[in-house]
Amino acid sequence: MAIRVQLDRLLQERRMSLTELSDRVGVTVANLSILKTGKARAVRFSTLDALCRELGCQPGDLLSRDPGPAGVGDEPVDDPQI
Repeated sequence: MAIRVQLDRLLQERRMSLTELSDRVGVTVANLSILKTGKARAVRFSTLDALCRELGCQPGDLLSRDPGPAGVGDEPVDDPQI
């Protein structure tokens, strides 16, 4: 399983550059590039909120799940507190 970030598509649809988005959300271009290329291991809710605010989208528009073979760390979590 992989979570995909659809940042390229949303930037293209909104005719916005990565640099412009970086200025608007206060996240470095380097960190946005890591998100864009799928190399990020995590994203803060505050960052996700800022991205959605500036891109005029919902988190589900920005993130998608690509089902596939389970990898390391993909084990189901049974803890109801999470």
